[in-house]
Amino acid sequence: MMADAEREEALSLQNEFEWVLHKEVHAVLNQLSNILTECLRRFPMSFSSDGSQKHEKYVFSGLDQLKCVVSLCGDSITQAEINFRIQRQQVVQYRTCIQSENPWRLHQIQDAVNHLNQAIVYIDNVDKNYNFRSSEEVLHVLGSILGCLQRGRTSLILPRKRTVVDLMKSRNMRNLVPNLPEDLALSFYIQSHKLIVALYQVSNIHGNMKFDSHQAEISVPWLNEVLVLFTVALQLCQQLKDKYLELKLFQNIHRI
Repeated sequence: MMADAEREEALSLQNEFEWVLHKEVHAVLNQLSNILTECLRRFPMSFSSDGSQKHEKYVFSGLDQLKCVVSLCGDSITQAEINFRIQRQQVVQYRTCIQSENPWRLHQIQDAVNHLNQAIVYIDNVDKNYNFRSSEEVLHVLGSILGCLQRGRTSLILPRKRTVVDLMKSRNMRNLVPNLPEDLALSFYIQSHKLIVALYQVSNIHGNMKFDSHQAEISVPWLNEVLVLFTVALQLCQQLKDKYLELKLFQNIHRI
């Protein structure tokens, strides 16, 4: 009786494993394709033949030391006016601009789009009628998609760290009009659903380098939507991978 029960359970597991392999994987890949296509649509990038792009205006406010108005178009700040005050021997007021002929590129946005597109390519490369031949094949596809989604989400949540010196030497800094004094650096970056502008001042006091900073931030609604869809896709893909590994584990136990 025990042997019959074990055989029946093993057969049930094998049937579920086969169903996941040949049916559920394709169903989830289809769901993922729809979610990622929707996520891609949230980015205000140009995917149309006429090259039209949406311009968004954002006003950073709330700080006396740093005020900023930007025009965001796709992955670039095409125009900006930045006003700030810093303490020298006395308080000094500065004003600088980003002009449309030299936009400030936000590479994090383009990186996220590139990883998203690569995930869609991995999904599209699996024919809807394709029969997976092995567990390794399924896990390879899911692993590739997960990797793209994790890198895409991380590119928006964790900006690359750059030193103040690197910022001072950057092309974006050279394109500001007028240029800032050599002891100042400006940075725009994405962190989660926020666009942040940061100002850094370097001073040398009795041979010791001192760094002062001020920053302001605004919430970008479509970034929040993008991150939600990234998270939903990641969870869906991870759940399928975990279920598949669990079934495979039980299947191997029953073979022992």
